This record gives sequence, structure tokens and C-alpha cells, in this order.
Amino acid sequence: MRSHESAGWWRSAVIYQIYPRSFADGNGDGVGDLAGARARLPYLARLGVDAVWFNPWYASPQADAGYDVADYRAIDPVFGTLAEARQLIREAHALGIRIIVDVVPNHCSDRHPWFRAALERGPGAAERELFWFRPGRGPGGDRPPNDWQSIFGGSAWTRTANPDGTPGEWYLHLFAAEQPDLNWENPQVRREFEDVLRFWFDRGADGVRIDSAALLTKDRRLADFDPEDAPTAYPPNQHPYTDRDDVHEIYRSWRAIADSYPDKRALIGEVWLPDAQRFANYLRPDELHTAFNFAFLGCAWEAAALREVIDETLAVHAPVGAPATWVLSNHDVPRHVTRYGRADTSFTLEHRQLGAPTDITLGTRRARAAILLSLALPGSTYIYQGEELGLEEVEDLPDAVRQDPMFFRTAGANPGRDGCRVPLPWSGQDPPFGFSAHAGQAPDARGAAAAEPWLPQPQGWKELTVEAQTGAPGSMLELYRAALALRRKSPQLGDGPLTWLPAPDGVLAFGRGADASFACVVNVSGAPVALPVAGTPVLCSGALESGLLLNDTAVWLAR
Repeated sequence: MRSHESAGWWRSAVIYQIYPRSFADGNGDGVGDLAGARARLPYLARLGVDAVWFNPWYASPQADAGYDVADYRAIDPVFGTLAEARQLIREAHALGIRIIVDVVPNHCSDRHPWFRAALERGPGAAERELFWFRPGRGPGGDRPPNDWQSIFGGSAWTRTANPDGTPGEWYLHLFAAEQPDLNWENPQVRREFEDVLRFWFDRGADGVRIDSAALLTKDRRLADFDPEDAPTAYPPNQHPYTDRDDVHEIYRSWRAIADSYPDKRALIGEVWLPDAQRFANYLRPDELHTAFNFAFLGCAWEAAALREVIDETLAVHAPVGAPATWVLSNHDVPRHVTRYGRADTSFTLEHRQLGAPTDITLGTRRARAAILLSLALPGSTYIYQGEELGLEEVEDLPDAVRQDPMFFRTAGANPGRDGCRVPLPWSGQDPPFGFSAHAGQAPDARGAAAAEPWLPQPQGWKELTVEAQTGAPGSMLELYRAALALRRKSPQLGDGPLTWLPAPDGVLAFGRGADASFACVVNVSGAPVALPVAGTPVLCSGALESGLLLNDTAVWLAR
């Protein structure tokens, strides 16, 4: 156990994100599953992570890759069974790895029993109060109740048919039409999710990641919304469906549940907010334990910008006593090897730059430096599956194989997120690169051969497989393994103080520990520089040449 765990394991943890359908396929059907993940737990233990976060594995029609949940207490058959999930948790714990499950509270699936009952019972039924059903506007109610737009594109409203087949009410969905928003004003919704939390905590889950954590509550007036009019149309800082003040009472009740367990469970929020103080409100001592640092993820690869984000992050977290988090990629954003290889290295949800010219060699060099920077900063760090292999965004997927609803709801204008979700390459010279059981082998005893992966892998990934990189000096995988091993045995790293050290323009240098006895230096200046900090190099993302730290390179120093 890490020395910081007495204050909460989440404060210093390195957490590996598994997107289940793309991590490892144990039954050869081309889709990742729990059997594949269980078989690869030793790989994660050797990598050196402290915890694993699984994207949704629940029963789902998979309209949005499992974020449309039909049953929060069941595992989707494509992934396995509830018994397998419980066994996975036990096996991970035996290896010293904690498990975080994804909870999706803003919306459920249109196949959820609650929503099916709401459709069957019709207008005025109590079941409809669990969602946001409203009559339409205009003659015959043929226009949506308001002008809200879906985050995935198009209207946030879909019209239903009455039980007799006539046109009916509309329902709200901030995401896909298959994802109706739940009405968190209804006490039954609140009780249900409190029970879901207990269900997974009772089965050994060490924490929950809360999807779209700021979106749960809505302004019941459901008035039209022009973002430019928000300051006058609503109370101060009160958006009609994002980051409303009343959402915090939900998380206070969740925190009481998490804290009721002897081995306290962690609550981790997906909170995309531009206002740093509003973001920090979610991390007050009686609410969430941590939240994702999207400002750092989207920051340009520039020394001044990085330092500003780091300083602001630490300043925002300090008053509420919460640990910072550092993340470079996830299942919703283009992989950072690709982003860092562009002329413009910044990222926002509105500034994805998909298809922009990319220098993968440059992006890889910067990504190597970025992981040493991330792992040296105070707090916890997230690793998105495959980043430890240096995988890039797959931007040339044929339209015929794309599955992200973003692609379809925008008629292809937004290619969506499939490019960062391509299945991992484990071994071999050709796809599926060991992703699926029976791959490259004769059919098994049942006559089954491996199916093609659900998304195709680039042939060039043969150089990036786990097999190809294991033991290879200088490989991305061995860099990650070395960095995680050093972090685990270095008491200065993880939660704790950071001290900025003198450095020339374009160079970040900081010490860790009360005496700054461990240092990290990152050169983003555009030219080699002499090390501005004295110490013995213990790990470098590139090479030190004649004592000079090359551009886009980071080094750890013992002082």
C-alpha cells in the first residue's frame, strides 16, 4: 500500500481506464469483455497501476456504447455476467488493484423498464414523472417544447406516439434519443441511484465514476435557452441544465453513503466546467472526492500555458482539501499522441481538429514527456488504455464501420469518438493483434474462430503491440513501466507539496516533497537546454546529450 493511503487511496492513485469493448476479447466474438479483462489483469499489475476504472458494463442496447443503461444491476451479455464481474473484482483485489465502476445518472436507456412503462401508460401517468415528458408547441403540438439542443447534435427532444398510435408528448434527451433524461426532482429517482451505489459497493467496487455529473438537475420551467441571454434569463450562474446549485444536495447524499463503508469508497466526477470555482464546489469535503481535470487535458503543449493550468488546478483544489487529477486522454477525446503532433496542440469539445495534419513522431516525443510531467504532479493520474503503447487516433475509419451516435446525428460532420476506441494490439504481425481469443489460430473445439474486431485496427500497429514493446529499450510501454515503478517507491510523488524551481523560459522545473528532493524538468522551449536543476537523472523521456535536455523531453532527478 502507498504511504498516502491513510488519507484516501484516491489522493495518489494511478488509475487505468478500460473501455471494455476495446481492451481484450476473451470469447473471440470481436468485442472486448470481462473474460478478456480478467486474463489481462497480470499485465495491469506489471504495468504498476493502483486502480482500474471500467466504462459502463451494464445491460444496454449499446446505442451509445453502454452509456444507455437498461439495467444498472446487470452486466450486458456482450461483456459477460454479474458473477464474472464479482470474480474480476476479487481477482483485481488479490493483485492489489482497486476497481471503479461507471455510474450514468443523467439518463438511462429507452429500453429501461421505467421508460417502457412511461410510454405504455401514456400522458399523465406517474411513470412519466420519472422523466421530462412535455406536450409540444404549435398546432397539434408538432414542435419541440423548447429549443434545447442535444450535445450529440440536433434537437434535445423526441416525440412519442400515444398508446393508441396518435402523436404524443415529447421527452427530453440531452444526448441521443435512446437516452431519455431522468427527472431528479422525483424522489424515486434519487432512491434508485442511492441503491445502485450500495449495490456495487456491496459487491466490492472501490469507487464510482459519475458520468455527466453536472447535468442531473434542470430548470423545471424548460424555457428556451440562448447562451448569450443566460446572465439575465436565469439566476446568477444558473444554467437551465448544467451545473445548477441543487445538484450538490445529490452528491452530499452520495458522499454519506460512500463514507458509511469501513473502507471508504471514492466518488469521482466527470465535470466539464469553464469556471474553476464552480468546478471546485463539487469537491467540497462532503461531496465528491475528485473530479477529472479537463483543463489540463485540453491545454496546449506550451510551457506558460501548462504552468498556468497547473497553478490554477492546485489553487482551486487547495481550499476544499481535494487532490488534483491529471489526465491526457480518454474515450471521448482524440488521443494525445495525435493532438500533440499538430501545429495547434490545444483541445476543447468545440475544437477537436479531427483530421488536422499530424506529425506522429513529434506527438509521440511530446507524449513521452507529458506522462513524466503528469506522474510527477501532486495528486492522482489517469491512464487511458493504449496510451502506454503510444497509440494514435485512428482518423481514417470507413464511414461504414463507425458507431458513435455523434457521427450519425451530425450526418458525418462530426466523425465522433470511434477513433480513440479502436481495440488494443497485444501481439502478432497482423490484426486483430491478439485482441481476440483464437485470433490467428485454427477454430477451437466448438468450431469457433475469432471474429473481426468491432472496429478495424491499423496494420501499422504491429510495431506498437504489447509483445513488440515488452523488453524493448526505449519503448513507450517500458517508459510507463519504469515511471510507475519509480513513482510507487518515491514517497515524494503522489499527493503532497510542489515547489517551482528557477528555470529558463520555455522550461518547467519543480520539486516534490517537503525538501524538493525529487525534481521534474520539462523542456518545451524549442531548443536543447542545460539542466537548470542539480541532481542525478533517474528517468528521462528521451536522451540527455552532453548534459543537455532536448526539446520536448522531460527528466526526473533525485536531489
